[in-house]
Amino acid sequence: MRKNLALLVSGLAALSAPALALDTSVGQGGINARRLHEAPYNLTGRKIAIGQVEIGRPGLFGLDKVVSWNPALSLAGVFHRDSPAESNKFVDTHAGMVAAVMVSGDKDLRGVAPDARLYASAVGSLRRGGQPEECLSSQHVALQNNDDVRAINYSFGESLRRDPRPEAILDGNALLTRCVDWSARVHDVLYVIAGNQGSGGIPIPTDLYNGITTAYTTERDGVFTKIDFANLSDLPEGIGRSLIEREINIGPRRAISLVAPGSNITVFDLDGKLVKVSGTSFAAPHITASVALLQEFGDRQLKQNASNWSVNSRRHEVMKAVLLNSAEKVQDPGDGSLLGMNRTIRTKDNRTWFEGDAAQDPKIPLDIQMGTGHVNVFRAYQQFSGGQWSPESSAPALGWDYRTVEADSSQDYELEQPLQKGSYAAVTLAWDRLVELNDENNNDRYDLGEDFRDRGLNNLDVYLMSIDSNDPRRSVCASVSEADSVEHIFCQVPETGRYKIRVQYRSQANEKTQAYGLAWWTQPAQ
Repeated sequence: MRKNLALLVSGLAALSAPALALDTSVGQGGINARRLHEAPYNLTGRKIAIGQVEIGRPGLFGLDKVVSWNPALSLAGVFHRDSPAESNKFVDTHAGMVAAVMVSGDKDLRGVAPDARLYASAVGSLRRGGQPEECLSSQHVALQNNDDVRAINYSFGESLRRDPRPEAILDGNALLTRCVDWSARVHDVLYVIAGNQGSGGIPIPTDLYNGITTAYTTERDGVFTKIDFANLSDLPEGIGRSLIEREINIGPRRAISLVAPGSNITVFDLDGKLVKVSGTSFAAPHITASVALLQEFGDRQLKQNASNWSVNSRRHEVMKAVLLNSAEKVQDPGDGSLLGMNRTIRTKDNRTWFEGDAAQDPKIPLDIQMGTGHVNVFRAYQQFSGGQWSPESSAPALGWDYRTVEADSSQDYELEQPLQKGSYAAVTLAWDRLVELNDENNNDRYDLGEDFRDRGLNNLDVYLMSIDSNDPRRSVCASVSEADSVEHIFCQVPETGRYKIRVQYRSQANEKTQAYGLAWWTQPAQ
């Protein structure tokens, strides 16, 4: 059963320029991608490959009669699992609408990255398959474009009731969850997973470590600011406790990484009619396609031999850190102290970031409902354009890095400018759980019948410290989760002065050397 089925709220075929078209969610009140489409940025995802895996697939004009009305979708390839798609088989309106959010070229319903190369695979009937076939489909998509797919969208999921493990729980150990974590690392692709919603039972692989799981927002006064009531991402308390417990991660690890628009999104259905749809199914592709915009910019920087730039800009850990660190939480008062954020995000119970436990407890990096906040791809572009900086030299107020750290040691990033008292600093650290393929035939590919081995998660921490301090216990701010594969700091600078960011390899679960992506955004003193 497909996850987060589109809610076909109403037929709108008579409208020629819908007020709630993709321009609302892709524009300034949503993820602000339209600004990047325009000069001087001109970023539309050109030559960047992204992927889609669902039960069905979008229709391809010229192959499928059902889309004879010629939807403006840029599809580079369509498949059934790991084989070329057959005409008119497994074409699905839900998959087509998700694809439209990413790559629609329609003048009224232009997607986030209309010129990206989208590869889509249909898993097909679940009566004849399940997690192994879904893993096979994911691997096939990840290997397209000469093994260069930057992000893969999952707007469906598997039921715990269908999971063959006895007493199956969301602990990251379902075959499909291990598969996507393995694929993220081996194929260097950012998986974006639609967070669970509804009446329970279809949450796999929302418990992945090495990607992004999203909840969705609804629009208020033209701006997407409120976590929608349908998202089941909350602490298991009171009425509905048993349902929510089936849909969130076991233990202290948080599921939601980021939120994106997903309510009343206007798209075309298979018949060419305009419909409004809602769900995390439509939040996830906003994030997936945002990666294409950022990666087009990154590849442009590489082509121009830009300083402080390298192929590390393509790493999925860097993309994850950049998107999470640039997310919006609380509107800036106009003095830059809140890093220029344009909106305040409110949870279902009307909390702001500052009222949640992630803002209070250094062991909790992510708010349970909003993760690090609301995606804004223009802010992510600003974060990304800060460039790569190493611990060997002083770093600017805004930037990123991809590096390794050895067990029981650390990497320090000294910020070259003093930070402003009362301003906020955002720092995000992302790294991978180590999942390996039990490759029985030694072909370096997942084959049906094979499985995966979880070698665990090394424990990394991140600190904001005075530049002359060497004791993390005296840090200004810290993120020290013992369970998550991401650390996130958003804290107020107590005094104007020089600071540094420390990445600490706290404890070892597998390899001695751990790769990570790091992004930071601070406010220099005036």
